[in-house]
Amino acid sequence: MILRKQQETSEMEKEAYEQPHTMRTILNTYIRENGWIDFEVPKGINQIVIVASGSSYHSAWFGADLLGSVAHLQARAIYSSEFLLQPEIAHSDDVLYVFITQSGETTDTNQAMARVKEYGLKTLAVTNKKDSSIWKSADYKINLLAGEEKSVAATKTFTAQLLCMALLAFKYAAINDVDINPYLDQIETLPEKLNATLALRPEIKEAALFLAKSESIAVSAEGTSYAIAKETALKVRETSYINANAAILGEFMHGHVAVLNNKKIPLICVETGDLKHQAIKNLNKIFADYETNLVLIGNANPQVKTKFNLNISCESQIVKAFCVTVIAQLLALEIATKLGRNVDMPNGLVKVVV
Repeated sequence: MILRKQQETSEMEKEAYEQPHTMRTILNTYIRENGWIDFEVPKGINQIVIVASGSSYHSAWFGADLLGSVAHLQARAIYSSEFLLQPEIAHSDDVLYVFITQSGETTDTNQAMARVKEYGLKTLAVTNKKDSSIWKSADYKINLLAGEEKSVAATKTFTAQLLCMALLAFKYAAINDVDINPYLDQIETLPEKLNATLALRPEIKEAALFLAKSESIAVSAEGTSYAIAKETALKVRETSYINANAAILGEFMHGHVAVLNNKKIPLICVETGDLKHQAIKNLNKIFADYETNLVLIGNANPQVKTKFNLNISCESQIVKAFCVTVIAQLLALEIATKLGRNVDMPNGLVKVVV
């Protein structure tokens, strides 16, 4: 069942509400009854380099974290444009290059693929466009199965990327003799949890009405939550044109925090797990020094004072990352709507970068 408002005012809103169905489609397509993940990957891999741009880079970062923590592989994400500037690239038989692009036609990502192919290295494409340029070039392929996404701001294609990267991590974990059944049991709850997340819309709208008054917004996170914080900042920027920037919370304290001297700048903290001791300490120092209004997306803590807390309870931190992502998408949508922006066609942006 997909929860929806009676009237959908934009493609972004419509596509955001399609996400539970999209997640179910991916799970039903790629996970078999015996727990086998049904897409092909090369074996004998010890290092994975994930190349992407924009929102796809944030899913790459998320995937790299999971490939390290779940599959115990060396993995890193790099922007496509930066990859092209590197004088040398890793080239050995145990390296897999993964390219993520929803369109399959992102110019710098395709150029990065071409560079890797010159070395005869193993490649895998993660894309929403079967038979696109990246699809045809890759040795291995994963179809995002998200259907057409019309809005410039990625919603369902982004969470589809997150899920496919999680399944890739589970696949390699199984190859490396890790029991992935607990992960598969957790990820099966994803569509239901996203429906519950979409039902938070009234609370999200209230927070958005407050944030829409801001000239700038600071965003922070720690650890594996940082990829989602980067996506949160990007969604706010590209839909509402508010200057939203993300920094790791610990690093934020090293100078970046000075922006909060402007009392009109609130702080969004993104957390897919529980706030750790140092995060609590940093957030309390921020409030003591700047009296900043804090919007916490994730688990609340009684030691931290928040203006708004937007949260869905999840036992799995991986599933929680998806819920936090959808909260951030709806928050950006509501802020932009309040400001009268065209969320489907932001000024100066197009869907495919060519």
